[in-house]
Amino acid sequence: MNANAAPIVPAQPDPARDAIARVRDEVAKAVVGQDGTITGMLIALLARGHVLLEGVPGVAKTLTVRSFATALGLDTKRIQFTPDLMPGDVSGSLIYDAKSGEFEFREGPVFTNILLADEINRTPPKTQSALLEAMEERQVSADGVSRTLPDPFLVAATQNPIEQEGTYTLPEAQLDRFLMKLIVEVPQRDAEVSVLRKHASGFTPTKLADAGLRAVITPEEIHAAQRAAAAVNATDDLLAYIVDLARATRLSPSVQVGVSPRASTALLAAAKAWAWLSGYPAITPDHVQAMVVPVWRHRIKLRPEAEIESVTADSVLASVLQQTRVPI
Repeated sequence: MNANAAPIVPAQPDPARDAIARVRDEVAKAVVGQDGTITGMLIALLARGHVLLEGVPGVAKTLTVRSFATALGLDTKRIQFTPDLMPGDVSGSLIYDAKSGEFEFREGPVFTNILLADEINRTPPKTQSALLEAMEERQVSADGVSRTLPDPFLVAATQNPIEQEGTYTLPEAQLDRFLMKLIVEVPQRDAEVSVLRKHASGFTPTKLADAGLRAVITPEEIHAAQRAAAAVNATDDLLAYIVDLARATRLSPSVQVGVSPRASTALLAAAKAWAWLSGYPAITPDHVQAMVVPVWRHRIKLRPEAEIESVTADSVLASVLQQTRVPI
């Protein structure tokens, strides 16, 4: 099973699941041919994680995030990451108030429900790291005071392939904060024709309201769906399977640094969310296998000689899945 192509097919009626399914249908009004990306973002939302979207310019990465936020009806802000962006431009900074004679904290755009970090790898690592505390702790600390971010809080970052001009490699600590890394591909021919047909009929990406997009879920329904996904059962055999997969990445001859225990917990959370979306009360090996690549592809570091031989993280993980015993 491939998470980038799998549909939401509930096994039995559930109000919270139906609400999440409405979100996907609503986003599809504006975004064509990216069903897997939309599903991945829903999984990240349910698992209370963040998502990194990678693809060449022009494959609707930003449009997908904006449409997603519109369908959820949550507050959203956008940061265009540039080489001269400063950390305070992301998290906020202390500003001197001449009237009071004191410094006041001015909130940055990170104080929102959905933060669109556009082209995150076009800014230096120092500024990228401004998101670390926000993504992990859901708070921002300044002047000895911790300020809690809104709930839900999701960072949806886009990046261009690292080989493109003007990009910086994201630090490993930054990458580890993303629950999933989704590869946004150029749509298939029929989908691309549909994209042109929408534009020919007057669709404008900057005017989503004109396309009929609206909020189709409430914050209460989002929280209910998150609680339901977290409550999905995981047997000891499945937990051991996840650990075996993680240990296999550390033993792979192509891998310099395998996934960490935090990566295992991330895989568990994503598998639970995918199982719940699919209508299952407990995760199965299929749910785990579907999430391994998107959850772990950005968390392993390959050996230089493996990269020279064109080995990829995805191919290593595919091999790990083939070689690890599946519980019955």
